[in-house]
Amino acid sequence: MNSKVEVQQQTSDTGSILLPMVLAGSMFFILGCITWLNGAITPFLQQMLQLSPLQASFIISSFYIAVTIAGIPSAMLIKKVGYKNGMAIGCAIMAASALIYIPAAKMQAIGLFLFAQLLIGVGQTVLQTAVNPYVVKMGDEKSAAVRVCIMGLLNKFAGVVVPIIFAMVTVAAVAGEGGSLTQEQKDVMANSLVAPYTAVAVFIFMFAAFAKFSPLPDLVFEEESSSSKGEVRQALAHPHLVLGVIGIALYVAVEVIAADTIGSYALAIGVADFSMMTSYTMACMLVGYALGIVLIPRYMSQQNALVMSAVVGIATVFAVVFGSNDSFAISNLLLVPFGGPELPDPLLCIALLGFANAMVWPAIWPLALAGLGHLTGTASGLLIMGVAGGALGPLLIGLGNMGGLGAQGAYALMIPSYLFILYYAISGHKKRSW
Repeated sequence: MNSKVEVQQQTSDTGSILLPMVLAGSMFFILGCITWLNGAITPFLQQMLQLSPLQASFIISSFYIAVTIAGIPSAMLIKKVGYKNGMAIGCAIMAASALIYIPAAKMQAIGLFLFAQLLIGVGQTVLQTAVNPYVVKMGDEKSAAVRVCIMGLLNKFAGVVVPIIFAMVTVAAVAGEGGSLTQEQKDVMANSLVAPYTAVAVFIFMFAAFAKFSPLPDLVFEEESSSSKGEVRQALAHPHLVLGVIGIALYVAVEVIAADTIGSYALAIGVADFSMMTSYTMACMLVGYALGIVLIPRYMSQQNALVMSAVVGIATVFAVVFGSNDSFAISNLLLVPFGGPELPDPLLCIALLGFANAMVWPAIWPLALAGLGHLTGTASGLLIMGVAGGALGPLLIGLGNMGGLGAQGAYALMIPSYLFILYYAISGHKKRSW
């Protein structure tokens, strides 16, 4: 690795932190573009390919299940090639995967779409494994959540912008009688995917080159060992890490539900701009991240932020489940006076879950990695594997929907996740022995 910089230098030199932050920030923006495009593409493909809610959930799940396959191999790869090269490789995989969406659209083949989702998920896993510890360890661990919040702002800003752009450049067909589309309508929708995915591929290839050839420093962790033998077993001996992995898995499940199923819920209740709904969830997350940057650690600890996130999440889920789709009180208060649309309260409460979720990821990462030293790289790979929880969330909602809970009642399945996050915030992160 070139231009290696010790962690101690990073903590004492503000300028040396700034440069890696630029690199990491660009990577988080890319992650946001790819991850939150799922919320727009899922209802789009659900309409174009005439999929059931359960079938549509596989579009999201195939993206996140890739983490189970690539989590530990990604950690091994990063250990061998370094964090900067890992970012470049992750971007290159994602860019190449984006090109597969073009023949998938032309063939209107759900199997090929799922393969593309799986492969692009592998790329984002490699990138996540490289960039998250890069951010956590480039400075003081007590302020790590603030740095992750800054990265989150870029990630979620991409989540606000991308669904809007997607809705502008693609063609949403109008369903005919019985909700069916003509083949001509399907062809028009499919062809409208070619240009955006070509642009995505080119865009991400440019960032891969930036990560590879930029003169920005790489990081070397204290006491980092060249041998990975037994490190997974050693890492799993730390309860606060193992519980953190479970917390990440459950968090990502509820985050994905809030961001990527909101469009399908909007489609189910007849909201016209369903492909743009993810932008509302991401906007709420942006507000949460901004508050985190202001409040942590000066006014609020990472632990207390996690407690508040879990409590707000539980309350908001109850508002989703028991709210009325005939009530527009929230939009009349927050959107309509500023020229926004009138939307049902439960739909906007799903978006407000983004606010509750905002601080969970930034708080769990530093709490789970605390004191792990040379095991940080392996522990990061395990935490990234927790992202596979995103595959479970949409499936639960799809099964709950078709199993009698309905599109609205299925969101009650999020409650156990928030309860575990609350437990981890209160006591789970303190456990240092089994």
